[in-house]
Amino acid sequence: MMLARTLVSAVLVLSLSACQGNPDTLGGRAADARHESFEELGEAMKALGDEVKAGAGDLALIRSKAAEINALAVRLPEWFPAGSGPQDGMKTDTLADVWTKPAEFKAASDKFTAEAAKFNSLAQAGDKAALGPGMQALGGTCKDCHDKFKKED
Repeated sequence: MMLARTLVSAVLVLSLSACQGNPDTLGGRAADARHESFEELGEAMKALGDEVKAGAGDLALIRSKAAEINALAVRLPEWFPAGSGPQDGMKTDTLADVWTKPAEFKAASDKFTAEAAKFNSLAQAGDKAALGPGMQALGGTCKDCHDKFKKED
């Protein structure tokens, strides 16, 4: 019985450490946190996109996801501190261009943040007619940034 608990504990510890993927350093923790934040952002974008494609289905859900995306967008620039990139040995889908071309990355990030705020305003106002085009504009800023600053999948 004790051996089984020890084995289970060891497997859990190894599994959890493998999930992180990066060293337990400031840069490693930042890279892992960035990954988690992008997962959260992606889930919110998918839920939002599904509702908008359904003809602005659940307006309460759209408002909630738009507000969530807006809040994440404002924090996005903080997700890329020095020491958390591939040039620092971190496992990340982020290209080093984020750190070597900071003005370009800032412009892309600012564009996304502006579109997230604009879309959030449309959603909160309940402007169903503007949600489709607004979602396209918001998604376009994601694609632009991914094209320039993320490894291809």
